[in-house]
Amino acid sequence: MTKYEPVIGLEVHVELMTERKIFCHCKNEFGAEPNINTCPTCLAMPGTLPVLNRQVIEFAIKAGLACHCEIAPYAQLERKNYYYPDLPKAYQISQGDNPLCLGGYLDIETKNGKKRVRLNHIHIEEDAGKLTHLEGEGTLVDLNRAGVPLIEIVTEPDIRSAEEADALLRKIRSIVQYTGVSDGRMDRGSLRCDVNLSVRPLGSEQLGTRTEMKNINSFNFVMKAIEHEFKRQVEVLEAGGEIVQETRRFDSTSGTTSSMRSKADATDYRYFPDPDLVPIVVPVEEVNRIKAQIPRLPDVRIQEYVSRWDLTDYDADLLTNDIRVADFFEEVAARTEYAKIAANLIIADLLPGLAEEGDVPLQPEQLSGLSELLGREEINSNTGRKVMKAMVATDEHIDPIAYVDEHKLRQINDSQLLAEYVDAALQTSAKTVADYKRGKEAALRSIMGQVMRKTSGRANPLLTEEMIKEKIAALPDPE
Repeated sequence: MTKYEPVIGLEVHVELMTERKIFCHCKNEFGAEPNINTCPTCLAMPGTLPVLNRQVIEFAIKAGLACHCEIAPYAQLERKNYYYPDLPKAYQISQGDNPLCLGGYLDIETKNGKKRVRLNHIHIEEDAGKLTHLEGEGTLVDLNRAGVPLIEIVTEPDIRSAEEADALLRKIRSIVQYTGVSDGRMDRGSLRCDVNLSVRPLGSEQLGTRTEMKNINSFNFVMKAIEHEFKRQVEVLEAGGEIVQETRRFDSTSGTTSSMRSKADATDYRYFPDPDLVPIVVPVEEVNRIKAQIPRLPDVRIQEYVSRWDLTDYDADLLTNDIRVADFFEEVAARTEYAKIAANLIIADLLPGLAEEGDVPLQPEQLSGLSELLGREEINSNTGRKVMKAMVATDEHIDPIAYVDEHKLRQINDSQLLAEYVDAALQTSAKTVADYKRGKEAALRSIMGQVMRKTSGRANPLLTEEMIKEKIAALPDPE
């Protein structure tokens, strides 16, 4: 049977956090009352002319430099012609043959290791309005979003799995957050992803016919869409069919894709230079000025975390995906010699439940205090996670040391006291001891479990296991 691999490219739309829209003076504001942030220009009234917002160019250049792009000496704004109710002009001002940022790359980290994904370009464009479809009643149009500035980050088809796509999307989010050009919130539509996917026999260099899945707005949905579409295309080919070049819709409820329309080519949009806007020419001095404003980016921090605190590349990547988490970790690490323990706690118990917005729900001194308790073996790892969950679950400030003392959670390291618990467990576990001596390793876990239950989980696990093994070794072998 032929084995296939997916060939994936992403087009990532990022809403820029400028104060005003791209071609008019209307506010760029999320969540406002419908159609309040509009004017004759973004409503496409006759006689109105666009005026390019300088801040949009600066933000796009900053993002491009952070993605290792070359800033084009000459860029052109063009009209992309298509008709849709959320586009009052019946064309979108975008970029075609002459984008602002050329080439570039991003390095990603997955459990399979590092990989470099090439970028084709980054261009600027305006967003369309928002349509709300009322079943059987019509469609509501909100043009607050019409004219909101976007950058579109277009990759080469270098991605080979849903996991790689997820890692790249998270890297893009972290870069736009670090540079301050966007909040990168997928739940608000600040970050949206189009996925282009084709399949080919493993080892082949020839690209297959691709489909595009539009406007996917969560990391999880991107992965599910890729997994389903890859499986669907393979099934079509194995049944003797052909892949149709088309745009498909991802249904997050069913986890499936369905056909929307045939895929348009660039010629279908009839791009041509916008006669109302002059070309963009950015002096080298301006590029250098913007470059000097770029802060320490994720890749730099990853190298620091690996060399300074002996973290793995993968763990360092997880910590730097969100600037809030990276800043928090560095504050904690500055307060304790057990930064690696703090990193493990963040990854295991903080990241999974961290909200898209708001502060990290802990103070640095709380996590550094807990890391000290663990590092000095005053509590064990199970207790550490219990304390961590208690601190995260409340808005009240819980001091980890006081909490451990109040709930009598300090680890039992006293060998004499541990021996009493171990002896008691062995006396009631003759069959289990015999099983262990016959080579059944699971029997040891059973005895460990008894000791842990008797000590409410406070027994030092390493000392306890070592003591159990020594005491069993001293007992006679079963007949």
